[in-house]
Amino acid sequence: MNDPGEIIVLNGAPRSGKTSIARVVQETFPGTWINLGVDVYMSATPAKLQPGIGLRPGGERPDLEPQIVSMYRALYDSVAAHTRNGISVVTDVGHHDWYSEPRGVLRDAARRLDGLGAYLVGVRCPIDVIMRRRGAAGIPIPEPVQRWQDTVHDPGVYDLEVDTSQLSPEKCAAAIRARIAEGPPTAFAKLASNGPHRPLDEN
Repeated sequence: MNDPGEIIVLNGAPRSGKTSIARVVQETFPGTWINLGVDVYMSATPAKLQPGIGLRPGGERPDLEPQIVSMYRALYDSVAAHTRNGISVVTDVGHHDWYSEPRGVLRDAARRLDGLGAYLVGVRCPIDVIMRRRGAAGIPIPEPVQRWQDTVHDPGVYDLEVDTSQLSPEKCAAAIRARIAEGPPTAFAKLASNGPHRPLDEN
C-alpha cells in the first residue's frame, strides 16, 4: 500500500499568486503533486454552471449555489481520495462565504480532510498589487475585486500565511516546506471543531 500523500490548500484572492506557488510546489517538492485547484476545476465545469467554484462574493447567482456546494464537496472528496492513494495534492482556491446565504464550504472541507494532515495556507497580497497584476493600476478598484479582498481571508485561521508582494513564489514554497517540517497542521482541525460557519447539510 502506498504511503499517504500530503495536502496543501492555498487560499487567496484572484491574482494573489496562488497558481505560481502551486507550480513551484509541483516542481520542487518530493513525490508526485497534482494540482486540483479552482482553475483546473473550472476548466472541467460546463458553461451553464460557470464560473462554478470560482463564483465571486456577493450572492450574485443564488441559482448556482446548490451546485457549487456539491462541487466543493466533490473537489475535497477527490483531494482526500488522491492522498489516500499516495498522491500529494496542492489546491489553489479562493474561499468565501458571501453567497446569498451562508454555505459553510470551508468548514465542510475541513471535515472532509479530517485526519489527512492538510495544511491551510493564506496567500495574501495587497489590493494595489493585485490591481497592477490585472493591468489596472491607477484606476478605481472594481467592487468585485474589493469584495474578494474583504471576504477571502475570513475567518483567517491558517497554518501559515505568506505575502506575495514581499516573497517570490519560490520563497513562499520554501516557507510552506519549512512549516511542514515543523510539525502537523492545526488550522483545519480548528475550523472543523470551532469554525464560525454553519455546517452544510450532509448529502
